[in-house]
Amino acid sequence: MNKLMILALAGAFSMNIASAANPNDDKVSYKQAVDKAESEYKSAKAQCDAQSGNAKDICQKQAKVTRAQAEHDAVASYKNDKKSVEKASKHVADAQYDLAKEKCDDMSGAAKDSCVSAAKSTRTAAINDAKAGKHAADVAQTGENCDTMTGTEKAACVSRTKSEMAGTAVADTMITTKVKAELIKEPNLKSLDVHVETDKGVVMLSGFVPSQAEVDKAVEVARTVKGVEKVQSALRIDPNKK
Repeated sequence: MNKLMILALAGAFSMNIASAANPNDDKVSYKQAVDKAESEYKSAKAQCDAQSGNAKDICQKQAKVTRAQAEHDAVASYKNDKKSVEKASKHVADAQYDLAKEKCDDMSGAAKDSCVSAAKSTRTAAINDAKAGKHAADVAQTGENCDTMTGTEKAACVSRTKSEMAGTAVADTMITTKVKAELIKEPNLKSLDVHVETDKGVVMLSGFVPSQAEVDKAVEVARTVKGVEKVQSALRIDPNKK
């Protein structure tokens, strides 16, 4: 290979790295993702108007949870700095707590107290996880710490890390979709009250169901989905869901 050809290939490689790491592309994609989340939130919230009382309140809180999760995914995909991800994770934890607490309003006495306490515990655990940060895990996933690099090497590292994270995000989204589909197939399971999230193959179930039997069934169904590494359940029992 002659010297001219080597220089041409080297130039093309550098241009590809610069293009892959172009922050302007990420800014546009991030804004589009956030705008979509806001649009879907407004649509979901409008549909809640058909309900009334606490059911309407729960519907609106659920819409906020969905928006917060979508915004978190946008931050993780297109920003991915520790501070931004932690902030977005806390927003999700707060939104989920507000939803859980709203559902507790249908209860009374000791059952309500237990429900609120469980909601607080779940929120505290989620915020602690956010503070601990998932960013370090992302670095460990690729075996690289881009912050220790400079120039073209750092740009290539950032590009590889984002590509791997994007691939993982897509796989997790597919798993979440499949788990939800399998839950819906269960006729005796109130699947609409089960919230599903997936992080690197680990499926997390939350929400309220009428009995322990439904908790066990939801976990069992999730485990059968291809690609699921582990199932974590934060499902709560609410007899009023019958």
